[in-house]
Amino acid sequence: MTTKHNIEAAVAQTPIIERVKKQEELVWINPQYQQEMDPPVELELTMADIDEAESRLLRFAPLILKAFPETVSLNGLIESELRPIPAMKKRINEKYQAKLTGELLLKMDSHLAIAGSVKARGGIYEVLKYTEDLAIANGRLTFNDNYDKLLSEQNRQFFSQYTIQVGSTGNLGMSIGIIAAALGYEAIVHMSADAKQWKKELLRGRGVTVMEYDSDYGKAVEAGRQLSEQNPKSYFVDDENSRNLFLGYAVAAKRLKAQLIEQNISVDAEHPLFVYIPCGVGGAPGGVGFGLKQVFGEHVQLFFAEPTQAPCMLVGMSTGLHNDISVVDIGLTGLTHADGLAVNRPSGFVGGVMESLLSGIFTVSDQNLYHYMRDMLETEAIFLEPSACAAFTGVINLGHYEATRHYLSTQGLADKMASANHIVWATGGSLVPEVTRNEYIKTFL
Repeated sequence: MTTKHNIEAAVAQTPIIERVKKQEELVWINPQYQQEMDPPVELELTMADIDEAESRLLRFAPLILKAFPETVSLNGLIESELRPIPAMKKRINEKYQAKLTGELLLKMDSHLAIAGSVKARGGIYEVLKYTEDLAIANGRLTFNDNYDKLLSEQNRQFFSQYTIQVGSTGNLGMSIGIIAAALGYEAIVHMSADAKQWKKELLRGRGVTVMEYDSDYGKAVEAGRQLSEQNPKSYFVDDENSRNLFLGYAVAAKRLKAQLIEQNISVDAEHPLFVYIPCGVGGAPGGVGFGLKQVFGEHVQLFFAEPTQAPCMLVGMSTGLHNDISVVDIGLTGLTHADGLAVNRPSGFVGGVMESLLSGIFTVSDQNLYHYMRDMLETEAIFLEPSACAAFTGVINLGHYEATRHYLSTQGLADKMASANHIVWATGGSLVPEVTRNEYIKTFL
């Protein structure tokens, strides 16, 4: 068990924590990052696991298509557009003196069907995996069936005996709640105080039970887990430790590879790919990042972005304590406008997986989240929720910070930036109600 003394000792040996305490915007470069995996790092999950997850999503495509007609254009796949954003690149260079060369693209998980966020990947996948296992074990499905049969009234009645629960700051709860209710399960989402009201109302409108807590994300998860353990027919989705969630996110990397090929964008030694992903507890960025490393290897550079008040993954990875340390332990509040990123303690599982794969972590102020949100709206006419804009801090500051300039130089990337491609992973926003959008637009003006 980690004691207060252990935490103090680890913090004392991690100089960057003093700056983190001051809520500075900064970058932490991961000293354990390995550009070339030689010898290869032994990881718990492999490309074969990602392939299996992809196959499962294909089996469920007929069901998704039938239950959610908005997926018709992709035949029941839940996938987002990869869009160049040249006007935003121009804004970044002019307004923030970013000197960004290469192409800037937006991965629009903000507009994923069904749940309107990156959580539509892992969250929906985990429920589908549980559903497949449950249906096969009870003789209601074989791998050769058309999976849309699971939407029959008889099967929905069967699933109604079971409960699916999750603790969430918002977006994961939306994806789990929406898909679970659509399949007939009793769905319960345990939401922390910082979850947005409109997300709670949307879920309740879909027949989901929302339990609210005055405390933070960790307490909501703990309460949800305890309640689920009391019911033998309840399944708890564990955002911090779930391998199924992680693999659902990881499938995105294979989809992205196909999109890059379609757009004639190369990823190789001469055309490095930089990917910036907002990070809360770590499941979504960790899964996506893990998949990208499996697909592109040393040619992709991964950076996470966290709020200055809740940089839990940075604190966990930099001290080496992972989920044994909270941002509260170093004097931060964990309170941030970036509701989906308002997490005090990171996933130890994800931190361990990313130890050799992650290039670094940027932090961003709440105020800048709104500036970047307005920049996107004004230049590209794309609305993203504030937390989804966190990743822009990486693109903007890659050339500003001495630590990142040194990183580019030591990794042999400094002279390849003109031919590099930069992907900002937008994690949510399309389901935000108009009235809430207007409130966001006026915030921190």
